[in-house]
Amino acid sequence: MNTSQATAMSNTNPLLDFSDLPLFDAIEPTHVASALDVLLKAADAALEQVTATDFPPRWTAIASVLDVATEKLSRAWGAVSHLHSVADTPELRAAYTEGLTRVTEFYTRLGADERLYAKYKAIDVNRLNPEQKHAHSLALRNFVLSGAELTGVAKERFAAIQEEMAEVSQKFSENVLDATDQWSLVVSAEALAGVPEDVLQATRAAAQADGVEGHKLSLKMPCYLPIMQFAHSAALRETLYRANVTRASDQSAAVQAGKAEQDNTPHIQNILKLRQEEAQLLGFANYAEVSLATKMAQSPTQVMGFLRDLAQRARPFAQRDVLELRQFAADHLGMTDPQAWDWAYIGDKLKEARYAFSEQEVKQYFTAPKVLAGLFKIVETLFEVSIRREAAAVWHPAVEFYRIERNGQLVGQFYLDPGARAGKRGGAWMDDVRARWLRPDTQHLQTPVAHLVCNFAEGVGDKPPLLTHDDVITLFHECGHGLHHLLTQINERDVSGISGVEWDAVELPSQFMENFCWEWSVLRHMTAHVDTGEPLPRALFDKMLAAKNFQSGLQTLRQIEFSLFDMRLHTEGAEAVDFMRVLREVRDEVAVLPSPAWARSPHTFSHIFAGGYAAGYYSYKWAEVLSADAYAAFEESANPDGSPSIETGRRYRQAILEAGGSRPAMASFQAFRGREPQLDALLRHQGMAEVTA
Repeated sequence: MNTSQATAMSNTNPLLDFSDLPLFDAIEPTHVASALDVLLKAADAALEQVTATDFPPRWTAIASVLDVATEKLSRAWGAVSHLHSVADTPELRAAYTEGLTRVTEFYTRLGADERLYAKYKAIDVNRLNPEQKHAHSLALRNFVLSGAELTGVAKERFAAIQEEMAEVSQKFSENVLDATDQWSLVVSAEALAGVPEDVLQATRAAAQADGVEGHKLSLKMPCYLPIMQFAHSAALRETLYRANVTRASDQSAAVQAGKAEQDNTPHIQNILKLRQEEAQLLGFANYAEVSLATKMAQSPTQVMGFLRDLAQRARPFAQRDVLELRQFAADHLGMTDPQAWDWAYIGDKLKEARYAFSEQEVKQYFTAPKVLAGLFKIVETLFEVSIRREAAAVWHPAVEFYRIERNGQLVGQFYLDPGARAGKRGGAWMDDVRARWLRPDTQHLQTPVAHLVCNFAEGVGDKPPLLTHDDVITLFHECGHGLHHLLTQINERDVSGISGVEWDAVELPSQFMENFCWEWSVLRHMTAHVDTGEPLPRALFDKMLAAKNFQSGLQTLRQIEFSLFDMRLHTEGAEAVDFMRVLREVRDEVAVLPSPAWARSPHTFSHIFAGGYAAGYYSYKWAEVLSADAYAAFEESANPDGSPSIETGRRYRQAILEAGGSRPAMASFQAFRGREPQLDALLRHQGMAEVTA
């Protein structure tokens, strides 16, 4: 393709338009292959140019050629990947699958290129600024982890593993999405006794959309969770529970009916084998060691010791939680032998009885527009910015776009996609569109852009969407990730925002933001009853606060179970291929509530099999220590009315958010707190402080 042809294509293919934001409303599956043709060719040419013998080994020289080319590739492919996650269609999936192989091959080859590695090693670090020096050290480490020091057959095998891993992980993720989207059940209104009215309206509307009578249920969380919590019918709860915990597994109804390709068992086994082989090629004993090479934690032994210590501290509280649930079920619900699908129902009834409120009562006050306004108010106040909505091309009518400014200057922008729908994978996440970067090609400061994605229930009729308090916490969590990416003041792309941050520290800003969901000074500004417009009564908030640590022992052990399972899978090598055995052993060690033998939670554990958290799920608990201790600084400096100190917010912003990945996370934490983190604040926040006595 000559230059004029490439220019003509860039004028017609939205994936090749880098003038500003992605043209999401114009991107079609047919654009993917042709855009990759252009971008991969340009990236290959840039790689050849910078690895030529006469090309100077200078940081800015390499960046102005190679980083500019690969950044365009990553932005275009990021747009395709994002659409694959939030607006999947058969045509887009096919284009994505074909493109994934090509993109994976390029980045695998790039990371392992011994010529480029040698060029980076030849850079004179004394000529680099502090940001560049840190980025350079991370780059050298990443070359090693990408196989740059491998040769011959080992190098070829390493590349093949990366391509196969990408394909298998994608299939795992698609099976989870398909298994979730394809399951449905139509029931009568009588079967849904106890279920909240807004859920009844939504499920009735879903049935009507299909031209059937009754209520259409799904495994999407806005439908699934309230049924598990509120439906009086144990049989209905069992049906949904079984469908949910057997998704994409050998135990699912779909697989047993002949859809064997939807079983993730062989994909999990293959992923574990490939990761172990990769680790051995790189000279590590297991994949957990590979994973921890980029994290704060020093070894799998240290991580498992941390998890087991926390489990020991939480266990007495979890045992007390279970005893209370069993006693309440027997005394008040006539349930002498509760099953796995009963615990959420029992828990909600006990919570309502003990604290005299229900989640549904609270939910009526959390209308999505009011919550969003409250979130923006705390962000604007604490971090001294302004947020306003503006127009942009989006992939769905419900998506909103916002601009963040400080003193009239653009800081960053973000897309917000809040609702659950078909073709959109479950969960919530933040992803980057582009990073802050003082571009070496133009010397123009590129501002960061992010995606904030959730899966909340849509509004029913003319009423706005209602959020549970857990939904509110999720929104604040993802906003915390977004702020980490968007408020950075680092100009070096590879260490600006979340880039370069150790994976087990990246949850600090997200979990930190969750704390504000329990502050009256914040919450009072973000509630309005859906019917009356009245704010959340202080008395109801006090009940919520009293119930804050309800079953915190059980919840802590559940997270430790996931984390320990993940870490053991990735330390035990070939033995871990029998992953259900590992899960049983972890549950025997940690859990205080039994799970059915047919439950298959690993088969939808996308975090570790398709989401970047392999041997890293412990990061949530690890970072909770950091975030709780960081938030304690705000508790210590709160204003007389309980509102957070702007001065403390400024110090937190400058030490942690603005610094991004430009230095080790521990250095940023110490810059804010003046010391290393302590466990006490986490235990206190979760109502388990007395175990330290």
